[in-house]
Amino acid sequence: MKYLFVLNDAPYGSERSYNGLRLARHLLKTGSEEVKLFLIGDAVACAKAGQKVAPGYYNMGDMLGMVVRHGGEIGVCGTCIDARGIADAELVQGAPRSTMDQLTAWTQWADKLLVF
Repeated sequence: MKYLFVLNDAPYGSERSYNGLRLARHLLKTGSEEVKLFLIGDAVACAKAGQKVAPGYYNMGDMLGMVVRHGGEIGVCGTCIDARGIADAELVQGAPRSTMDQLTAWTQWADKLLVF
């Protein structure tokens, strides 16, 4: 099965993006699912490198890295990072700038679309 996750919420404050990433990671761990993750709106901040969080608190940049290491693919809305003053070089490894064209293609590719 092919899953597309679209995350909209900021990395901290609400747990929507966190829970979307948790589910994406667990699907990838089964070894039989394909996962793509698109960050849009405030969720683009999840891909900001160098996040420093309190000990014991989840780190969204690290969680994105886990998705990539398990074979997931990530796209980060370029318009959204520009609006938030995040440069391409500030994104975590494996989470490149992307476009609405990419989101469109991934939506057509997916069997299931999950929006958080």
